[in-house]
Amino acid sequence: MITVLTGGTGGAKFVDGLRQVVPPENLTIIVNTGDDLRWWGLYVSPDLDSITYMLAGKLSPERGWGVQGDTFLCLRAMEQLGQPTWFHAGDRDLATHIFRTQLLAGGKTLSAATAEIAARFGIKARILPMSDSRVETRVLTPAGDLSFEEYFVQRHYQDPVQSVRFAGASEAVPAPGVTEAIRSAELVLLAPSNPVTSIAPILAIPGIRQALSESRARIAAVSPIVGRTAVTGPAGALLAAQGFAVSIKGVADFYHDFLDLLVVDASDALAAQELLETGLAKAGMQVHCTTTVMRKNEDRVALARSVLQATTQSRLRKDVRERA
Repeated sequence: MITVLTGGTGGAKFVDGLRQVVPPENLTIIVNTGDDLRWWGLYVSPDLDSITYMLAGKLSPERGWGVQGDTFLCLRAMEQLGQPTWFHAGDRDLATHIFRTQLLAGGKTLSAATAEIAARFGIKARILPMSDSRVETRVLTPAGDLSFEEYFVQRHYQDPVQSVRFAGASEAVPAPGVTEAIRSAELVLLAPSNPVTSIAPILAIPGIRQALSESRARIAAVSPIVGRTAVTGPAGALLAAQGFAVSIKGVADFYHDFLDLLVVDASDALAAQELLETGLAKAGMQVHCTTTVMRKNEDRVALARSVLQATTQSRLRKDVRERA
């Protein structure tokens, strides 16, 4: 069994590659919900929706979010009514939000609602929100304390970032099945998602980081940083704001306490060699170089295959530590 921690567009692309080379029933996808928001009174979970649409073959390839071929008639009508429209929810996308909101209002948890939606889409992989508790990623900027969607979508991530916090995380608990999926997996993969705002909210839930540290699975992460920049989005600025280098070393440091293998782009081969000479490598972390930028479907499949092949050849850091 393979368990994946993911969020954002890079994560959805990676999951798309995996679903084409691994039987979907062998995949458990643990998804960031720190981006969730109330929009027009509806409960919206952007990362859960992207993973759901991707696994159902319905994600818009042009936008990287929302439903392929969607229309925006409701958005235009709401604009005419003087309502905010900076979050561009399409008509078919709204149907998912309405259904989720109805399920939650009827007493279902977020994980139960997610399972119901996945079943309606015919998805065989298991999709789990990180928690049924409300956890909100907050980004402190000179313009104020913003939700992630305000920072990312409404303000186009142009504000300098002073800090990032995960409101409610310390009181939250992992959703049913999350820590079990990590502990029982043969392989745990961290998608090339933004470490700070897509993966860190998951790790902030008490018990999840500990489960990763104690898991006997091989644990690999794909770096979203190539050279000194993020492949897409604000991952670089957010890493820097958290005090981490904008490089593969920064990503390795971010996951240092549980990671067995860091997968980096081939163009970072020299930086990978330098990383292998650090204390991280001496503790057992390994580095694998391949093509990580996913421009086409063939790239997604090739990356998934390369990661799976590399993880079968890697040692567990726990074995290295036990022998040391």
